[in-house]
Amino acid sequence: MTQLDTLHPVLGRVIENIEKVMIGKRDVATLSLVALLAEGHVLLEDVPGVGKTMMVRSLAKSVSADFKRIQFTPDLLPSDVTGISIYNPKELQFEFRPGPIMGNIVLADEINRTSPKTQSALLEGMEESSVTVDGVTRQLPKPFFVMATQNPIEYEGTYPLPEAQLDRFLLKMKMGYPSIKEEIEVLNKAEKTKPIQHLEAVISIEELVKLQEEVKAVYVDNTIKEYIVDLVNRTREHGSVYLGASPRGSIALMKASQAYALINGRDYVIPDDIQFLAPYVLPHRIILKSEARFEGMTTEKVVMKIVERTPIPVQRSMNR
Repeated sequence: MTQLDTLHPVLGRVIENIEKVMIGKRDVATLSLVALLAEGHVLLEDVPGVGKTMMVRSLAKSVSADFKRIQFTPDLLPSDVTGISIYNPKELQFEFRPGPIMGNIVLADEINRTSPKTQSALLEGMEESSVTVDGVTRQLPKPFFVMATQNPIEYEGTYPLPEAQLDRFLLKMKMGYPSIKEEIEVLNKAEKTKPIQHLEAVISIEELVKLQEEVKAVYVDNTIKEYIVDLVNRTREHGSVYLGASPRGSIALMKASQAYALINGRDYVIPDDIQFLAPYVLPHRIILKSEARFEGMTTEKVVMKIVERTPIPVQRSMNR
């Protein structure tokens, strides 16, 4: 868990701001910020009512970003996401009406409730930072960040994301229920007003873009890169795994660790960063053998065991 007294001064303010609304969710706030800084995306899987939507709105308000929300339903069309060209009889030409994907921070609510064709319209934007409408490619605003949610307990009438599409998300995480003490505090804050209504931005969108560039300059020692590749390679060799994480998983873990290091006030990555992030970056990139699933094994358990058993680099990563 991140400690506020060691955080990057600017990014620490963002996390503190989010915590005004999201009680007891510092790790979730930190991980969301990791994905945003690393120019990745998040899949948030949890039961209804634990604050998934509020988390995204709090993050968007804190960084003064343009926030858009897409409620995915079975009848949603790709054009409802990307936008559509409409004929203007006065100008005698087609005009493009942008869809909700044209925002800085986009909440893709219940992404598994819409058809694969509509899902792919969102996933194109996530991967390419652009969308194609009527043969014209249009760039998405920068920064562009998607937090998709899905309900893990209702599968009737849903379209689960295939593994190839899950791989497009930098992180997959859960909110979890608050403790009794935290839930009482939630009630106290919501008694007379909604805390999100009084939340104000603590950094500008221009500052955020600069911080994204700073992330790319965070130093990753060769021993750390070898450690990342060793972890990922062990997912391919594990006896319970049918398909391990790809090189995209290695890249994702490295980029996430650079962002996490910056949040923690460092310009270099350490093994602790990798160990903290691996359970959020790798499990959704792994497919288990059927017999392992029948025995109650999960991809999260596999990654945790791999992290525990993989030797930690002894060379200090800040030696350059």
